[in-house]
Amino acid sequence: MSMASVLRSLRLVAPAAQRTAWAPTSILATRFTRSASSAPSGKQDLVVIGGGPGGYAHAIKAAQLGLKVTCVEKRGTLGGTCLNVGCIPSKALLHSSHLYEDARTNFAAHGVVVQDVGIDLPAMMKHKDGAVSGLTKGIEGLFKKNKVTYVKGSGSLVAGGSGEGRQVKVSLLDGGETTIDTKSVTLATGSVPSGLPGLTIDEKKVITSDGGIALTEVPKKMVVIGGGVIGLELGSVWRRLGAQVTVVEYLDRILTGMDAELAAAFHKILKRQKMNFKLNTKVTNADASGDGVVLTIEPSAGGDSETIDADVVLVATGRRPFTSGLGLEEAGVEMDKVGRVVTDEHFRTSAEGVYAIGDIIAGPMLAHKAEDEGLVAAEMIAGGAAAHVDYNCVPSVVYTHPEVASVGKTEEQLTEAGIKFRKGVFPFMANSRARTNDVKGDVASGMVKVLADAKTDQLLGMHIVGPNAGELIAEGVFALEYGASAEDIGRTSHAHPTLSEAVKEASMATYGKPIHF
Repeated sequence: MSMASVLRSLRLVAPAAQRTAWAPTSILATRFTRSASSAPSGKQDLVVIGGGPGGYAHAIKAAQLGLKVTCVEKRGTLGGTCLNVGCIPSKALLHSSHLYEDARTNFAAHGVVVQDVGIDLPAMMKHKDGAVSGLTKGIEGLFKKNKVTYVKGSGSLVAGGSGEGRQVKVSLLDGGETTIDTKSVTLATGSVPSGLPGLTIDEKKVITSDGGIALTEVPKKMVVIGGGVIGLELGSVWRRLGAQVTVVEYLDRILTGMDAELAAAFHKILKRQKMNFKLNTKVTNADASGDGVVLTIEPSAGGDSETIDADVVLVATGRRPFTSGLGLEEAGVEMDKVGRVVTDEHFRTSAEGVYAIGDIIAGPMLAHKAEDEGLVAAEMIAGGAAAHVDYNCVPSVVYTHPEVASVGKTEEQLTEAGIKFRKGVFPFMANSRARTNDVKGDVASGMVKVLADAKTDQLLGMHIVGPNAGELIAEGVFALEYGASAEDIGRTSHAHPTLSEAVKEASMATYGKPIHF
């Protein structure tokens, strides 16, 4: 019997419903009669400042639980950075550019003959914009369905007040101001791209991720400053479309924070895809006075400098919390030294009645992390159980081709913590579905890596570089959340032939041997 099975039989691991769910009859029985409008009527139970993945999910959940909710969003469209200029448009471009590269380089090996393959960049951008527009309108529809009032404008906290008497001032997008009385306020304003000293962002030659999804032509040369998720994803888009891409990274590796073995394997794949890298390198100057940009670079530890020119420079050095103009100091909201809002484990700030979720608080800046926080926080504000978000069970994904996905502890983290573990690795080159789908070798060069406790066999981490890694990692997230063992996964039937069999075999490798490698 596996360790997870033993724990469940002893009732030491409660079902998810007992751990996080709550269902007060009075709230669930509430029938909504309010209608959505452009301005709230009467005192609100909750005002959410920010309509991104965390904010809009938080608002909808709170309304479903019977609260009178208003969401204030200054962009004019819901969905935040993720939907408008981040996750969704970048994934649309990643998919479109992958289709182009497949048609250009891979179709022939599958017996599919396509001639005169070309790029219609305006059409590609139109598809991207259409996906964004449809989804943002969909959220407005969800607001109406759940009776959430949507106010377009910039919200800020009014000084003073308490949990029963907060006020939010809104500078409306169409002019004028309004003040909303509310019992509680949740800050969900997200993050913005970080810049670099000496580089002036114009979103034409020196761009952030915002400009990276809106170029009007394919640059001949692109330099990406930063070897993290955003830089590698957008660098992949424009490399596939024909740009010569060079990634400049200050550290000695890409994807800092992910498992080192996984990142090293992915680095090799990207180099085979003709993406260039300058690791241990920093940018010391930028000259954008000409038609392009000339960067001066040198070793991170110091040394001789050199120059590198580009038509476009993508600054992908991370993101920072967006907290300006919210009236935080005046309202008594404590901030940490890196500019994040300080909260307790229940998302309460130092100001009574004010909560915060998403990118403006500690933790990974991920849309799904913000959404999870929003759902849990809404339950607590509505009077439910004090649930929590287990950040060890929040996955990270890089949506390149192949994809990279990770959840739980890395090998380096376990070693540093002195935790004894067993490692199971299974390569996609030994997976039948990966071999039939892949003809270039990039996908088959990936792997699934499973880390399990040496004594109990409990799953500690799962890391994947390979096809559909972002989908496959969900099995690891689920197993980690429920305290499953590697044996639980290894003894679970996985359909054949599927990519998921690689997860099964890597799990088997932690306590025995895989079958197909």
